[in-house]
Amino acid sequence: MPLLALLLCSQVLLAQSREVRIYPGPAPGSEQWNWKEKQNNRNAIQLMTVFNVVNPTLTVFPADPGVATGASVIICPGGGFHFLAIDNEGNDAARWLAKKGITAFVLKYRTAHIDTDDPFADMMAGLNGPRQAAWHAENEATIPLSIADGRAALAYVRQHAADFGVDPDRVGILGFSAGGTVTAAAAFDYTAANRPAFVAPVYAYMPDSLQGSVGSDTPPLFVVCASDDQLHLAPHSVSLYSKWLAAERPAELHMYAKGGHGFGMNTQHLPSDHWIERFAEWLAQQGFLAPQP
Repeated sequence: MPLLALLLCSQVLLAQSREVRIYPGPAPGSEQWNWKEKQNNRNAIQLMTVFNVVNPTLTVFPADPGVATGASVIICPGGGFHFLAIDNEGNDAARWLAKKGITAFVLKYRTAHIDTDDPFADMMAGLNGPRQAAWHAENEATIPLSIADGRAALAYVRQHAADFGVDPDRVGILGFSAGGTVTAAAAFDYTAANRPAFVAPVYAYMPDSLQGSVGSDTPPLFVVCASDDQLHLAPHSVSLYSKWLAAERPAELHMYAKGGHGFGMNTQHLPSDHWIERFAEWLAQQGFLAPQP
């Protein structure tokens, strides 16, 4: 095997074997957080979750070598800023995209601290139960940190693009629900170091208060949601799409009649099951999948 191929293979194996931290030290703004990150699926819907995230990391899923395009995407799972649906809205999407030639990085961004081992129940109590006031206060404090982690992840991948075998100018971001907030926010107030090549919020929580202005350099937008979203987030997706449309920036909206909230990579035998195929088609149309030297 040629030396270059051996080096590339060793880089891929290294990337698969570990998570990489996106900050050299404690994450800025939460230096005093000292709780332990946890992961389990002990909840009502047996959803694998990661919670109490203190140190943001990226888990790398290298593109399959035979079809690698040089494009990459940071994936931000959702979970109401209290946990991360790490498989359904993270690892499963990463594996699918890697097979299409896209290197994927699953981001574990900072989440609010909870004292139980059932973050799903904690989230539901905040949405509909006695913890509503505390839950919203926790989210208000956590959301800016989560958004900062998304921007830092973009800057990290762009800075280390050669290490991962990706094009620094074709690093995009995709996210679900709360991760969609992290994703959409990356399209506003970016710098040269952390500008995403594209943004793809999926049933994102993105009220007008978190949105900014869309200019001539704003990244292309791909939006997915369902009209029957139980959290009533469809208008958030429409609002984003309308802003891009008004600014004459590239945008595509898929609003499914059914699908609910949190469909991610689940199979529901609905048209929304195929959203990720439409995403790959859109990436190709935008030129992000054309192999580069």
